[in-house]
Amino acid sequence: GEIMAKLFNLNDELKEKAYLVYFDGPDSEHEYKEMRELIRSALLDFSGACCVAVREINPATYIGSGKVEEIKEELNHLSIDVVIFDISLTGSQIRNLQTAFGVKVIDRTMLILDIFASRAKSSEGKLQVSLAQLEYSKSRLSAMSGSAGRFGSGGVGMRGPGETKLELDRRKVEEEIVAKRKELKDVVKNREVNKKQRLRNGENLVSIVGYSNAGKSTLLNTITKAGAYADDRLFATLDVLTKKVWDNGMQYILSDTVGFISNLPHELMNAFSATLEELRDATLVLIVLDASDRHKYEQLEVVEAEMEKQNVAKSKAILVYNKIDKLSDAEKSELKTFDYDTCFIEAKNNKGVQELKEKIREKLN
Repeated sequence: GEIMAKLFNLNDELKEKAYLVYFDGPDSEHEYKEMRELIRSALLDFSGACCVAVREINPATYIGSGKVEEIKEELNHLSIDVVIFDISLTGSQIRNLQTAFGVKVIDRTMLILDIFASRAKSSEGKLQVSLAQLEYSKSRLSAMSGSAGRFGSGGVGMRGPGETKLELDRRKVEEEIVAKRKELKDVVKNREVNKKQRLRNGENLVSIVGYSNAGKSTLLNTITKAGAYADDRLFATLDVLTKKVWDNGMQYILSDTVGFISNLPHELMNAFSATLEELRDATLVLIVLDASDRHKYEQLEVVEAEMEKQNVAKSKAILVYNKIDKLSDAEKSELKTFDYDTCFIEAKNNKGVQELKEKIREKLN
């Protein structure tokens, strides 16, 4: 706890100053907010942004040369350390933009990987991140190594298990990927053994799923009084948290899975689908939605698709609307239930949690 506190109270001078480039579109406001959250989660100092309308993609720099000049001008006034693009860039685009701006440039995927890297605690979590970083860096090796001298390999986008590998040649990276995959298989196999043991002991597993920042860890804390790390940041927990619950003579294991994120780059889907494999063994799944999020129903669809992938039946789930204090009574009455058993809660203030616990007991019985 103390180390965490120190980490998050880092002196602002130590934080890298980040400038965001995001793109004009019907969802640009939502994407801007999410990127700001991600930047905060990466412990960066958000120092400016601009919204760009791209009519035609420039193969060299993605955005037009006029826009590059305009941003460069602004960067000079703000003394920025890193420019973050809210899209995936190619290796050469990163290199060209870095040359133009004279500062480090990273894309959305690198930012998410960086957050994953700083959050992973378990050997499996670290391996997952490391693998994803290696695979992502493989196609961008020339851009990365070309820039290492000028911008150093430290700081955002370069942290975590994969950092020293970025300068290796492609063959080394390939070997590294193969080795990591094998290691990951062994870790997953070990977890299978532990699971079988647990199932043999007749223990019920209740898994919490949903998007990052929907209140999953807060709910886990409220039900178990666990004191797990919960924070209003995306990806506050990357590793699966598991706690035992005794409730009126009934015992079950409650676990919080990795949070989903909108438009998760497909390179990262594989690396993290293994962290959701435990859903297959869950007796019951709690789908937590932030009731105040206007994208909640789309998010539910993504969660459902993942549940289908993991062969989890709808009947095994309870739909939990969290943060309903943010809604008016009219809005509350309009929330859809989609044939689920549904609960309305405020996890933070322990409201509605008692009813949820009763529903869990009923379902498990």
